[in-house]
Amino acid sequence: MGNEKRGEFYPIPMVDHNSRPGTITRLIIFTVVLTGAAVVFGIFRERFGDPFLLGMLGILAMIGVGYLFATAIGFIEFARRSSTDDLSRAFVDSMAQGLVVTDTKGRIVYANRAYADMTGASTPADLKTVEGLLSDVAEASPTIYRLASGLRDGQAGDGEFRLSQAVRPGSAPGAHWYRARARTFNIPGHRQPLFAWQLADISKERAEQERFFLDLQKAIDHLDHAPAGFFSADQEGRVTYINATLAEWLGIDLASFTPGATTLHEIVAGDGMALIRSVKADPGTTRNAVIDLDLTTVNGEALPVRFLHRVSASREGLHGPTRTIVLNRTEGEDSSADLRAAEVRFTRFFNSTPMAIAGVDQDGRILRTNAPFLSLFANVVDRDAVDRRVRLDTVIHERDRAALATALEKAHLQQADIAPIDTVLPNDEERHIRVYVNAVADGTGGQDAEEAAIVYAVETTEQKALESQMAQSQKMQAVGQLAGGIAHDFNNVLTAIIMASDLLLTNHRPSDPSFPDIMNIKQNANRAASLVRQLLAFSRKQTLRPEVLSLTDVLADLRMLLARLVGTSVSLKVDHGRDLWPVKVDLGQFEQVIVNLTVNARDAMPDGGELIIRTKNVAEEDCRAFGYRELVPADYVMIEVEDTGTGIPPDVLKKVFEPFFTTKEVGKGTGLGLSMVYGIIKQTGGFIFCDSEPGKGTVFRILLPRHASEAQPAQAEQKPNGAGTEAPVAKAPEAVRDLSGSATVLLVEDEDAVRMGGMRALTSRGYTVHEASSGVEALEIYHELEGQVDVVVSDVVMPEMDGPTLLGELRKLQPDIKFIFVSGYAEDAFARNLPADAQFGFLPKPFSLKQLATVVKEVLEK
Repeated sequence: MGNEKRGEFYPIPMVDHNSRPGTITRLIIFTVVLTGAAVVFGIFRERFGDPFLLGMLGILAMIGVGYLFATAIGFIEFARRSSTDDLSRAFVDSMAQGLVVTDTKGRIVYANRAYADMTGASTPADLKTVEGLLSDVAEASPTIYRLASGLRDGQAGDGEFRLSQAVRPGSAPGAHWYRARARTFNIPGHRQPLFAWQLADISKERAEQERFFLDLQKAIDHLDHAPAGFFSADQEGRVTYINATLAEWLGIDLASFTPGATTLHEIVAGDGMALIRSVKADPGTTRNAVIDLDLTTVNGEALPVRFLHRVSASREGLHGPTRTIVLNRTEGEDSSADLRAAEVRFTRFFNSTPMAIAGVDQDGRILRTNAPFLSLFANVVDRDAVDRRVRLDTVIHERDRAALATALEKAHLQQADIAPIDTVLPNDEERHIRVYVNAVADGTGGQDAEEAAIVYAVETTEQKALESQMAQSQKMQAVGQLAGGIAHDFNNVLTAIIMASDLLLTNHRPSDPSFPDIMNIKQNANRAASLVRQLLAFSRKQTLRPEVLSLTDVLADLRMLLARLVGTSVSLKVDHGRDLWPVKVDLGQFEQVIVNLTVNARDAMPDGGELIIRTKNVAEEDCRAFGYRELVPADYVMIEVEDTGTGIPPDVLKKVFEPFFTTKEVGKGTGLGLSMVYGIIKQTGGFIFCDSEPGKGTVFRILLPRHASEAQPAQAEQKPNGAGTEAPVAKAPEAVRDLSGSATVLLVEDEDAVRMGGMRALTSRGYTVHEASSGVEALEIYHELEGQVDVVVSDVVMPEMDGPTLLGELRKLQPDIKFIFVSGYAEDAFARNLPADAQFGFLPKPFSLKQLATVVKEVLEK
C-alpha cells in the first residue's frame, strides 16, 4: 500500500545511473579480485600444501583487521545517500516536463518518468536522447541543432517548434507544439559536465493563445467595421489607433498607417482643436463631451462629424490618452436629410468664422460659444467655464466691464445703436480685443428667452500695432520735415552771421576791445550750426559720404576714444563678431553714432557699470527672432550697445528718438543726440531699436544692411547719379594756400544778407563778382556778359527758378560751365534730379568766407 502511494506521488525514474558515483565499477573490480584470489589459492595449495595456505590466510586476516580499524576511525568511509538527494530526486521525478540528463558522449545518465511517457519509451533500452529523437525531424532539427551547439559551448538555451505528429508514437493525430530547454551543470567529483534537456508539450498553451488571438481579432474586426468611427490619441495629440470606418471616411490607407505619425491637428479642420482642447478632466477623473466639428480628409475636403470625446487625467493632473467615437453627420435617415444638411452648414459656419461668437443670457452668463471664441480666450475661458455659465465680463479687462454691462443691457432692451468696446485681455494687456454686442435678431430676447444677446469679438492686436507704428512714423516724418525746413531757413541766418563775423574779424586785430565779442558771436553761431546739422541728420537731409567698411576695424580704431569718454568708473568691453560682412556707411557719421550712444550709456551709469559693444552677423532667417514688426527680413550686420545702467521707463522709451526730448536737466542736453543717431541710421538704410528695463540697463541694436560687392565698385568720391566731386571744404587745408583769383563769378542768392556777404568775401580775394537774386535774373546777367562767366555760385532753393533748373539752362548755352551749388539741404535732395553727366561742386550752409573762397578756387583749378 505504501509503495503504491509513493509511486503515485513520486514516480520512480526510468533510468538512474548516478545514485553512487563509481559503484558499479568498484563492484566489478571487487568480484574480479575475489575470483582471482580463489584461483590463486587453489594453485598454491596443490603446489605448496596446506602450511603455505595457512600462512596466506593469516596475512589476509591481518589486512582485514587493518581495514576494519581504518573504517572505525573514519579513514575509510562508504558513500551514503543523503536526505537532500532524496528530496531533489523526488521533486525532479514528479515534474510534468520530461527531463533527460546525458554526459558529454551522449550517454543517458538520468531520465525521469515524464520523459519516458512523452517519448513512448517502456524500457530503459527504448530511451533516446533529445538529439537522437528529433535531429532527423525537419520541423524540430533547426531548434535542436542550435541548442546542442550552445551546450557544447557551455551556453544555455531554449526554443519552440511545431510537429505535425506527436513525439510519442500512437498519440492522437494532429499537430503538437513543444518547448525544449537545455543547459549544462556539474556534479562534485566529476570532471566532465552533464547536459540537462527539458521537453514540454505546450499544445494546450498554444491553443489557448490562438483562441485568445482569434477573439481579439474578432473584436478588432467588429470595431473596425462598426458603423461609427473610432480613434485614440496620446497626451501629445498623436493618433495611436484609428478604425477602418474612420480611415475610410478620411481616405487614410490603414496599410501605411503608423501609430503616432498622424496628429489631431492634421485631421481636424479650422479651429476645431480649440473645442477639443477645451475639454479637460479633473485630476484622477475622466470627462465626456459631445463636440460638433469638421475633419479634413486626405483630399482636403471637409467632413462634418460629431465627437463623443472622452479625456482622462492622472491623480497628479497630467493629461492622459483620449478615446473618441466619431459619428458621420452626413449619414442618417433620408427624411431628415435637409434638416441634417442645414445643421451641418450652420455648425460649419459657426465654427469656421474668424470672429469669436458667444451667446449670453440676461445676466451676462455665457451659454454657448464657437471654436474661435475658445481659441481667442483660451487662457481665460474653457469648456468647464462654459458649462458652469461663467460671466462674460471675466474675459475682458476690469476697466471695461462697466461698458460691457451697459451694452448687454441695451441688447436686452432690443436697442440697435450699441457701440463696440475696445478692450484688452485681463491677463495680457498687450492683446487688444474689439467686442460687439447685438440683440437677438429674431426678437426672442425677452424675459423668457434663454439668450439675451449675441456677442462677437475680434482680436485687434495687429491692427493696434500697425496704427501705433503708422502714427509714430507719421509723427517722426512730420517732425523731420519741420526740422528740415527750420534748418534750411536757419542756415541762411547763420551763414549771414558767420560771414559778417568773418568780415569784422578781418578788420579787427586780436588786441582790439571788440575782437573777443566778435569771436564770441562766431563761436555761438558755430554751436547753432552744429544743432542745425543734428536736425538735418534727424530729418535725413544731410549729405552722407558712404563707403564700404569693416566694422571690426572701425570699432578697433574708436576703442581708445570711447575708453576716454566713459572714464575709469565704467568698464568698456568690445566683443567683435567673427567674419563680419561689409557694410556701406559714412565713416564719420557712424563714428558719431557710436560716440553718442556711448556718452548716453555713460550718463545712465553715474555710479559706474559695464558697457558692452558687440557685433555679429544676422541672417535673413534670424530676423523674426527679434520680434520687431518694422524690421524687413534681410542680411544685416548688428551692433549692440548695452549698458548696466538705470534703464528707461516704458513711457520714456517710446519717445527716445524724438527731437528735443530729453530727461536731463535744463541746460544739460538738447534732446538731439538720439534723434541724430536715428536719422543717420535710417538714411543709411538700416534700423535702430531700443530695449530697456528699469533697473536692469538698456541695449541699443543697430542693424545695417549687408553690402553686396558690385562688379564695378563705385569710386568713393562719385556723387549719386554721376554727380561731380565735392571739394573737402569741411576741413581747413593743412598747408597755407593762395585763395585769391581774378576770375569772373556769377553769385546767385535770394537771401540779401548771404549774397552781400559772399560778394564782399570774393571781391576781397580779387574776383570780379556779378550778383543775382534769382535764377531768371542770373540768366539775364549771363546774356549781358555774353557768356564771359568763369564760375557760377548758386543757391539751390530760390523763387521763380531754382538752382538745378538754372544749371540746366546754362548747360544748353555752355555745356562745360563750372557750377557750385550752395544749400542748407543735403546734396542728395537735388542731385538725383540732375542729368547723369552733370558736374558741380557743393558747399553746405552755413559756411565761412574762407570755405567759400576755397571751394571757388578748387573748382576753377579743375
